Amino acid sequence: MTLALIAWGYLVHAAIDFGSDARGGEGSAWLFLLLAAIGAAACLFVALLLGARVLRALASAPVSPGSAASDRPTGSHQRGH
Repeated sequence: MTLALIAWGYLVHAAIDFGSDARGGEGSAWLFLLLAAIGAAACLFVALLLGARVLRALASAPVSPGSAASDRPTGSHQRGH
């Protein structure tokens, strides 16, 4: 996930540079701008997918038995006694 975010930042920076070159009249920079923008979007998409997978794994991680037992109310507490 971290590598995808670093690649995204690099590609965004490259796209900005290619965009200024393209506005300056360099025709081939438009192609590189397009490729950098598509690559940046793909890297951000991968980073978001990996982040969602990590969050899902953390949410479904089992709780240690010691902490779960102390947080769980006993039967008499559930009935209001």
